[in-house]
Amino acid sequence: MADEGRFDLKAYLSDKRTVVDGALRAWFPEPEGLVSDLIAAMKYSLFAGGKRLRPILCIAGCEAVGGTQEDVIAVACSLELIHTYSLIHDDLPLMDDDDFRRGKPTNHKVFGDAIALLAGDGLLTEAFRMMTTKEISERVSPVVLVKAVQMISLAAGCDGMVGGQVVDIQSEGKEPDFEIVKYMHARKTGALITASVTAGAVLAEAGENAISLIHSFGEKAGLAFQIADDILDIEGDSEILGKQVGADQNKGKMTYPAVLGLDESKRIQSDLIQSAIGDLSEFGSNAEPLRQIARYIIERKK
Repeated sequence: MADEGRFDLKAYLSDKRTVVDGALRAWFPEPEGLVSDLIAAMKYSLFAGGKRLRPILCIAGCEAVGGTQEDVIAVACSLELIHTYSLIHDDLPLMDDDDFRRGKPTNHKVFGDAIALLAGDGLLTEAFRMMTTKEISERVSPVVLVKAVQMISLAAGCDGMVGGQVVDIQSEGKEPDFEIVKYMHARKTGALITASVTAGAVLAEAGENAISLIHSFGEKAGLAFQIADDILDIEGDSEILGKQVGADQNKGKMTYPAVLGLDESKRIQSDLIQSAIGDLSEFGSNAEPLRQIARYIIERKK
């Protein structure tokens, strides 16, 4: 990998996004038969223009410790299925009741509440089928694969993303509490981002010290990513974001700016990213994508 001054993050992200999109399209059939509406709904949200950050982090985490994307591509893609399912459910009327996602009508606005709910269910279960195929176990040790799957399951479930969403719902309209918002952000968004980059290192069979450092990087980058979302909901551009800004405040959601204010939130976010990059100091140029992605997290506009 080229050194920092010559590394082209935009090209890297574009190349990896193309690889991920190609693998996802190859996996999913054209909608047909009795469940054609379900497949169409799954594909509608999956190919609605996401950044593919979680799959790319998984690949970058693998490459940082000397692995290759071929060893992790299926697991990387499965992370996008989990993320997409969470967005579909998050947008439903009984949750955040959002009309737009990435500049397009949300899934339930196109396919109805029931099909949207089931499309999310379908994506979640398909994710675990995707990451446990025979082809993967032929490239990666089954013991290592099980370790990665357990890590992702924990991050996606009640101790991770789902639990964070519960706290988010239960905290709406309540007096801001810093301990609650830290707990919620670390799980609702941070957990899956942490698992994504760490799973890449695990699947590359990195040493325990390297995995620990990558995990620490992921925790800090994941929290910084959610703080960035909080800030964008205040300062972002609706047309660039593809959704209405100000929704968090309107719904009385507990966010970093709501608890600490914008300036302090930005300071914490910057400190997190600097510390995350510091976790990679023992790694060589192969970790440059991770360093640059960390900086991108707080510079992004959507």
